[in-house]
Amino acid sequence: MAKEVTLSTGKSSLMRLPFPAARVAVGDAKIADVILLNPSEIYMLGKATGSTNLIVWNRANQASVIDITVGLDVGGLRQQFAELFPNERDIRITVSGNSLILSGTVADSVRAAQIVSVASAYLSRNARSGNQGSSAGPDAAAQAAQNASGTGAPSAASGAAAGAAYQQAMDPMSGLSQGGGNGRVVNMLAVAAPQQVMLEVKIAEVSKTLVDQLGASVGLNGSRGSWTYTMLSNLLSGNPSKVDAFNNKSGKFVTLDAQKNDGLIKVLAEPTVMAISGQEASFLAGGKIFIPVAQTGTGSNNQVTLEEKEYGIAVRFTPTVLDGGRINLRVTPEVSELNREGIGITASGSTATSILPSFTTRRASTTVQLFDGQSFAIGGLIKNNVTSSIKAFPGLGEIPILGALFRSSDFQSDRTELVFIVTPHLAQPLPPNPKLPTDDYVQPNRFDFFLNGKLEGSSPPPATTAPAPTPAPAGNP
Repeated sequence: MAKEVTLSTGKSSLMRLPFPAARVAVGDAKIADVILLNPSEIYMLGKATGSTNLIVWNRANQASVIDITVGLDVGGLRQQFAELFPNERDIRITVSGNSLILSGTVADSVRAAQIVSVASAYLSRNARSGNQGSSAGPDAAAQAAQNASGTGAPSAASGAAAGAAYQQAMDPMSGLSQGGGNGRVVNMLAVAAPQQVMLEVKIAEVSKTLVDQLGASVGLNGSRGSWTYTMLSNLLSGNPSKVDAFNNKSGKFVTLDAQKNDGLIKVLAEPTVMAISGQEASFLAGGKIFIPVAQTGTGSNNQVTLEEKEYGIAVRFTPTVLDGGRINLRVTPEVSELNREGIGITASGSTATSILPSFTTRRASTTVQLFDGQSFAIGGLIKNNVTSSIKAFPGLGEIPILGALFRSSDFQSDRTELVFIVTPHLAQPLPPNPKLPTDDYVQPNRFDFFLNGKLEGSSPPPATTAPAPTPAPAGNP
C-alpha cells in the first residue's frame, strides 16, 4: 500500500487496499473527503489544496497511516499551453500549495508575459470553480461516492465528512481561504539567449531668430513772447548703435537707434545606445544643475535642499525582440536647454533677487514595431513665435513717415524645428580584431613636428613582397 497519495482539487480517485479494512478516518475533512466503499476500496475526493493524512484500521485493529497531498489540477493548463504556444516545448509547471511555479525556457520576454497571464487566469478560474463546486450541497461527496461504487453503504467516517461538507456548503469562503484562493503564479521562466538591440538616434534641430528694433528720441524747444516750450520724446530701444543730430544754436536734437539681429542655431546629435531585450537603456549628453528647493518643516525648521536637474539631449528606450526579427520599441527622446532669462524670486524681508534657471524642453514618446534596420521619424515639433510691440507718443506717433520719430518698434521672430530619426538594429558580435580610429595615426618625428609643423607623421609606404625566384627548367644541369 502506498504511503503517500496525491490528488487534484475537484477530482476523485479510488485506492485498493491489500487487506480488508474495518474503518477509516481522515485528518482534515476540508482538504479531502474519504469514504470506505467496501473492505478493499477507498473513495477519495480532493476538496482544497493542502496536506492531511488518512488512517486505515484492519480487522485486527492495526492502523496504517497514508499521507494525502491535494494540489491544483494543472492538466487543463498544460493543454492550454500546448494549444496556445505550440512552439514552446520547455514549459514546466510545478504546484506548491495553492501557487503555480512556471519554469523552463521560452523564446522571448513577450511570450513569457503571455504564459504568466494565461496561468494567472487559469488559477483565478480554478479558484472560482472550486468555490462554486464546494457549495453544491452537503451530500455532494457522498452522492459521488455512491455513484462510483454503485452502493449506498457509507462507513462510519462518512458522517464526519458529510458534516464538514455541509459546513463548507454553508460558508463558501471557508473553502476559498483554506484552499488557497489567494494563490499566485511564480514566474521562473528564462528567455533563451536574450537578444541585444542597438538603437541609433539622430536628433536634428534648426533654430532661427530674427530681431528688428527701431527707436527715436526728439528734443524741441523754443520761446514766443513770455512763453517757453519744450518737447522731449525719449523712445529709444536701448541699442548701443545710435545716430545723433544736434543743433548747437537752438538746442534741438534727434537721436535714432536701430538694431537688426539674426541668429541661427543648428544641433545634430547621433547617440547610439545598446540594451538587452526587455531592459531599459538611457543616454544623456548634457549636464546637471542644482536648484534650491525650500522644505517646510514644523516651527521654524525651514531648510533648503538642492534638487538635481538634468538638461541636454536624452534618450530612453525599452526594446523587446519578437518572433520573426520584429522589434517592439518604446522610445522617449528629449532635448532640453537652459533659458537665457531665468525666474526672479525675492525672499520676504529682503531686497535681494535670486534668479532661478528655467528650461525649454521638447519631448516625444511613442511605441512602434520595426524590423532590423528600419527607421521611423518623430517630427512636427515646430515652434513659431512672433512678438511685436510699439511704444509711441500719442497722436504724433501715428503720423505717416514722420511718426517714426515719435515711436519705438520691436519685432522678434523665433522659429524652431526638431526631428528625431530612430533606427533599431539587432546587435551582432564584432569580427575579431576590429579596426580602430587610432590605427592610422602616425606619431610625427621631431623633424616633421618642429620644422615642418606637422601634428601627424607621414604614413609609411605599404610593404611590398619580393617576387619568388623562377625555378630553373627541368633537364638543365
